[in-house]
Amino acid sequence: MQYPGSVATQRKPKSQAGANTRFVGVVGSDEGAVKKRAHELAAELAPKDAGDFGVDLLDGAVENTDQAVTRIHETVQAIQTLPFFGSEKLVWLKDVNFLGDSAVGRSAQVQTALEQLKEILSDGLPSDVTVLLSATEVDKRRSFYKAISKLGRFEQFDRIDTSKSGWEEAVEGMAQHMAGQRALRFQPDALEAFARLAGADSRQVENEIEKIDLFLSSDVAESSQLQQSREISLEVVRRLVAKTATGVIWELGNAIARRNLSEALDLLQQLLFQGETAMGILFAAIIPTMRNLLAAKELCDSNGLRPPQAPFQFGTMINRLPESSVSFLPRKKDGSINTYALGLAACEIHRFSIEELRQGLKDCLAANIRLVTTQLEPKLILSDLLVKLLA
Repeated sequence: MQYPGSVATQRKPKSQAGANTRFVGVVGSDEGAVKKRAHELAAELAPKDAGDFGVDLLDGAVENTDQAVTRIHETVQAIQTLPFFGSEKLVWLKDVNFLGDSAVGRSAQVQTALEQLKEILSDGLPSDVTVLLSATEVDKRRSFYKAISKLGRFEQFDRIDTSKSGWEEAVEGMAQHMAGQRALRFQPDALEAFARLAGADSRQVENEIEKIDLFLSSDVAESSQLQQSREISLEVVRRLVAKTATGVIWELGNAIARRNLSEALDLLQQLLFQGETAMGILFAAIIPTMRNLLAAKELCDSNGLRPPQAPFQFGTMINRLPESSVSFLPRKKDGSINTYALGLAACEIHRFSIEELRQGLKDCLAANIRLVTTQLEPKLILSDLLVKLLA
């Protein structure tokens, strides 16, 4: 690395015990969380008395293999260059996009260059150089990832997988934490609705929390109203939170449960317009809703339970039943029952007979087969399915 008015001084890092603790890695598929944390660490690690000369910033967002190799070599050079005026410095390889399973990431040239960088990081960094690497979409099978994950400080922020059961609870926990930092508190039904409308992207969740915070702050007319105004109600969530694709899918499930054909068809049209696939809509919204309706109906009919007035009440009702009565219910990843989803369904089971729900799942299977074996318009197949289920 060459600074203005100076001659670049190169050197090899000296191996020393604990030297690799001067490496800090922040990676993960949650781009918003990775970028936020990396900026916090950069402010923490940058030398306080070196100004702009204390940070070598290298942009890891590249477009092709040549750019990736160049950026890696520039990082190696920055590590091996004496800090300006002899002070400490931070080398930040920022927003790296060539560590994933992509054409650039798989190229032999990039892998060779990464091996060189890996050796330098593993051998030990100079006592006056700290290296910060931030990256998204990292291929965990690669030797580079395995090496840096064992060096120094390593933090990983992966996006919550909405295809797995129980993702809502993870989003709710994240939303509660962010709201608590702003002295906000969710009402139970508001938190559940927020998770499904906002989706699992941490940046989206934070933006929606900030929006609610600003709204409630501006809504405070007197200090005596402050405590009450900092509570997030279901009305506020429905009024302010933007509907992500995940949120629209949730709304479609609710429309099906309420047996509202007109709303369900409108939401189907919106999802298809947003680029969602017919198969994805079928398996993310329609089938889970029908399955939960049937499970809740079977559970109530078999055990003499009255449908709850609110979804969260159903969990208490289920917990009182013997294990043999709930063994058929769908489970989350940790083995527990997703009581809220079943509670939502249980509130609406009076709209369906048990025969209609059983036939409904058969109709879902028939629609699935039509989607993969015929040339019919997917919108037509799903619209026909919704009419059969709800008309």
